[in-house]
Amino acid sequence: MPLEKTSQKLLTLEMEECRFSGPSSKCYFSEKGERRSRAPRAAAPLGPLLPLQREPLYNWQATKASLKERFAFLFNSELLSDVRFVLGKGRSAAAAGGPQRIPAHRFVLAAGSAVFDAMFNGGMATTSAEIELPDVEPAAFLALLRFLYSDEVQIGPETVMTTLYTAKKYAVPALEAHCVEFLTKHLRADNAFMLLTQARLFDEPQLASLCLDTIDKSTVDAISAEGFTDIDIDTLCAVLERDTLSIRESRLFGAVVRWAEAECQRQQLPVTFANKQKVLGKALSLIRFPLMTIEEFAAGPAQSGILSDREVVNLFLHFTVNPKPRVEYIDRPRCCLRGKECCINRFQQVESRWGYSGTSDRIRFTVNRRISIVGFGLYGSIHGPTDYQVNIQIIEYEKKQTLGQNDTGFSCDGTANTFRVMFKEPIEILPNICYTACATLKGPDSHYGTKGLKKVVHETPAASKTVFFFFSSPGNNNGTSIEDGQIPEIIFYT
Repeated sequence: MPLEKTSQKLLTLEMEECRFSGPSSKCYFSEKGERRSRAPRAAAPLGPLLPLQREPLYNWQATKASLKERFAFLFNSELLSDVRFVLGKGRSAAAAGGPQRIPAHRFVLAAGSAVFDAMFNGGMATTSAEIELPDVEPAAFLALLRFLYSDEVQIGPETVMTTLYTAKKYAVPALEAHCVEFLTKHLRADNAFMLLTQARLFDEPQLASLCLDTIDKSTVDAISAEGFTDIDIDTLCAVLERDTLSIRESRLFGAVVRWAEAECQRQQLPVTFANKQKVLGKALSLIRFPLMTIEEFAAGPAQSGILSDREVVNLFLHFTVNPKPRVEYIDRPRCCLRGKECCINRFQQVESRWGYSGTSDRIRFTVNRRISIVGFGLYGSIHGPTDYQVNIQIIEYEKKQTLGQNDTGFSCDGTANTFRVMFKEPIEILPNICYTACATLKGPDSHYGTKGLKKVVHETPAASKTVFFFFSSPGNNNGTSIEDGQIPEIIFYT
């Protein structure tokens, strides 16, 4: 028989078989005569009809051009499935109308996850057709399965944290990385503390580092967000230990008190001074009270009830007397600046014997670009190792406004080197505005600089030039001028 007639005969037989297979048949033909699907022929009616089992579409594989498409077609489908997962309990299950059953395929899951591989093929492999997962959210589990079946990532703000948890639980690092990337893109000051807590919980150091950088740059906004008071004590301490927060210490203290009040409520403790001190624990010692002004300390911490009377007295003495008594709190400045520290020296030579009688050494200056000054380099004693008491200031010359000051001290070794004296916080210096640098020293005669420069240029490979211009300060300045005197160095960031 010719091939053409043979094909026509087979097609006719197929159609006849379909016509007599009953109303439940799923058989149909395309315009080209291709058979798409067909139910099995019904058995002879020897009693009541049994319900037919659902059968997959015939030859569905031919419609999928790649392995990825075929596996994606099987996602969340009963087709060829050999296991079900039961998810959702308690309120979430009740809201969804009961536990959710998700079909899956052991081979696909074992190929994508070592945890599933052990679950199905390990020494203690389960043979159950249904597996309960009470600690996994259905949406997160579906996101995991979708990724294992198709490499497709489907996460959003509401599901990203539960998906990250699920990806870690079932050891799927590629999906973990997508979750972290999503969080990184959506990281802001107002959610930085919440994400930092989660990053520490899930051991995601890269995300934690990005959260901390965001908190450093926008500390005020970050601690004002609701998520700040929800963090745990270890996360609070990790933040308070940082030298790079951009916030006044008095305001940081106020935020810490808010956290303590929230923690008292979480622990169902009365919000009292003693309980706030109790829940803060080691975090209290990380507040840098010496960085506050005496006015800030008197208006806030001194009246908070969190510090003991002895601590309050010692800190007041630290603010008001010299030599300063030792206190248990860190006095290292929090410098929120990035990049490399810079320093310029305005003298070309060092000489001996510069005396002090309580008058400030002063020099005026301008700069061509915005910078932040963090301290001065000062000369020390000509009589060997010595301690000096010193007050340093920067004053905006026209407004006569003090922008920053610090009552502190430094130790020198008797050499002609300079010795660093730092401000409590960086001081912003604007271009082409005149400022006065002041240093009032109490101690023996020191070295001093000569052959001073009116113009000093600092260059770095990564930045443009920073140009300082110096001018003598009118009035009593202890003899310091452009040509010679104290305050040889300015330490700054661009």
